[in-house]
Amino acid sequence: MWKVSSGLFLGWSLGANHTGNVFGTGVATGVVTYRTAIWLTALYILLGALLEGPKCMNVVGTLSHLSTLDAFACALAAAITMTVLTFLGLPASTSHAIIGAITGIGIFTGSADFAKLYRIVVCWVLTPVSGLVFAYTLQKVLSFLLDFAVPSLTLRNFIYSVGIIISGCYAAYSLGGNSVANVTGVYVSAGMLSVQDATLFGGLSIAMGTLTYSRKVMLSVGKGIVPLDPFSAMVAVLAEAATLHLFTQLGVPVSSSQAIVGALVGVGLVKDSRTVSRTMLVRIGVGWLCTPVAAGVIVLLLVKLASAGTGSPIFF
Repeated sequence: MWKVSSGLFLGWSLGANHTGNVFGTGVATGVVTYRTAIWLTALYILLGALLEGPKCMNVVGTLSHLSTLDAFACALAAAITMTVLTFLGLPASTSHAIIGAITGIGIFTGSADFAKLYRIVVCWVLTPVSGLVFAYTLQKVLSFLLDFAVPSLTLRNFIYSVGIIISGCYAAYSLGGNSVANVTGVYVSAGMLSVQDATLFGGLSIAMGTLTYSRKVMLSVGKGIVPLDPFSAMVAVLAEAATLHLFTQLGVPVSSSQAIVGALVGVGLVKDSRTVSRTMLVRIGVGWLCTPVAAGVIVLLLVKLASAGTGSPIFF
């Protein structure tokens, strides 16, 4: 079972990197403390992984033919990629990392399923667009309803605070359901774990990353893209959660960082497009583009190193 250790590493790095996509806006606006945010996130990630995780589990590992050692190498390459980007404070994409690693193995062995890969890439493109559309619509509709039905500023601020917490819990639940397949889907495909064990193992590892190393990216997402008031923070996280939940029902693991960034841009467009930090968007976009390439290169390097050490390609 040592081969599953790379999945534990990947789950930890996912939790460390993606918690900012859940409660980063709430912490940045002062509605919820960092400590409360990470515990709520860890709890609902685990719940989402157990209840919704099986829906995406069969997509990840079937992109290429994987042996048990292939699965170990893919998860390790994705984890290394995510850890480096987390250290740099960039909200990277675990789905990009693991798909990049699996595709790298598939190209090397000639077993890559490009039809499924194209479907996933299309969903990646649609993810930030969906987040933007959800956020733009919610900002307009909810703002109108609150102006009409809740004239009291005190009551409105209370609604914002409660809404941010509820939206964050929903986003954590959606993150667990959509992303756990990125952590342990390769092990299900390789016959190492059952779907139930994979969701539990993956959910616990993501929660551990949330609890131990998530502060840096949380502040980057919460403050770096667009200035937020409590209402905008609530709308952005709710739009992200709805986006992730939608793609989970379609059975495709997508990027929570793309969903929240798209949502933040949607909020910024309603307020004033000049408030959107183009510099931060470019920095994040570079991270997204580099993630699958870096993971694919790393997994091939791992294969080459293993082959050189044994005199034979042990991964295949």
